[in-house]
Amino acid sequence: MSTTARPTTPPEPMAPEVVSREGNSMVLSMGPQHPSTHGVLQIMLEIEGETVVKAEPEIGYLHTGIEKSAENLFWTQAQTVIERMDYLAPESNALCYALAAERLLGIEGKIPDRAQTIRVLFSELTRIASHCVWLGTHGIDIGAISVFFYCFDLRENLLDLQEAAGGARMHPNYIRIGGVNGDLPQGFLDRFDALLEKFPGRMRDLRGLLQANPIFQDRTIDVGTLTPEEAVRWNVTGPALRASGIAYDVRRAFPYCGFENYEFEVPTRTEGDAYARFLVRLDEMEESYKILKQVRKRLDTPGAIAIDDPKISAPPKETIALSMEALIHHFKIVSEGFRIPPGDAYASVESPRGELGYYIVSDGGNRPYRIRTRPPSLYNLQVLKHIAPGNLIADLVVMIGSLDPVFGEVDR
Repeated sequence: MSTTARPTTPPEPMAPEVVSREGNSMVLSMGPQHPSTHGVLQIMLEIEGETVVKAEPEIGYLHTGIEKSAENLFWTQAQTVIERMDYLAPESNALCYALAAERLLGIEGKIPDRAQTIRVLFSELTRIASHCVWLGTHGIDIGAISVFFYCFDLRENLLDLQEAAGGARMHPNYIRIGGVNGDLPQGFLDRFDALLEKFPGRMRDLRGLLQANPIFQDRTIDVGTLTPEEAVRWNVTGPALRASGIAYDVRRAFPYCGFENYEFEVPTRTEGDAYARFLVRLDEMEESYKILKQVRKRLDTPGAIAIDDPKISAPPKETIALSMEALIHHFKIVSEGFRIPPGDAYASVESPRGELGYYIVSDGGNRPYRIRTRPPSLYNLQVLKHIAPGNLIADLVVMIGSLDPVFGEVDR
């Protein structure tokens, strides 16, 4: 067995420009399957070590063509796909679309009071349910596992109420053009009362788990700071805007469904960081609870749940077998829908993520000619490229969660 002598001459030293750390960056693809991107989001990162130099969101992985699909459905059928844009707040999408259609029909001031009250009820139940998903998953991102179970236990109660009234837990198609699809079922108010009784204790649990938690505070305070001027410049709305000190809320600025008659505050913070956005959403859940208590008092008063126009709203089922006219109207609505006069209209609501708007155009037919959405998640997400540079990759996860994007709405 022969051996070869190893060279004793040391290797040539590397040139200074090779070993220099200046400009030593790397491009890294985060997602679109990464669990902390809260959906099918890809972020192209330029990093130096673990510090983010540039972050460019790449969207479109969940594109479903919902807006174009809605243009090929009857006015009432379109709501079934529109609810699936923001799948965590389907009632917000349905309500906003209905408000725009009612504006074109010229009936926005004719919706019965009880129908408006029920719409407010489900708008706020949806807001709390959406914030529960955000808080539970945001906690997991940071390592707080228990809060997820507390949040989803509360959300189950909220979805039970949605299922009882609309027939489905996620996409009930309950809010309709002209009102709502049927009155609240028997036993609903008892379950609603139980939720109102449970809510304050559950909120104390959630605040106790995270609000003063030193690890949670270390991960969120001074992370992803957004100044008021920057928030406005980037068209940010919702909790992300109010956490920067601007008290803009569509329910106050452009009231709908009688929100001007409810007493509630618009929570704000001035810090503009991820922790401020966390606090604003918790405070919003408390304010939604205040609204729900006021709604509960109004639900004791009976009334109509849809506009009294059988050419727009389907007649009550119990009248179909008794009246030929009711049967004809029911058949016409189901088989060919109704027609909306030519024109265009825009309506907006305060969804859990910010200002959600629908611009719709009618050519006088029984289908929308054009539907365009103003999705708050899309506008809020784009600010990530502004706030991410200079932070660590681990902080990027926190910033994404603090913006609470929903990608069915981003990609559409």
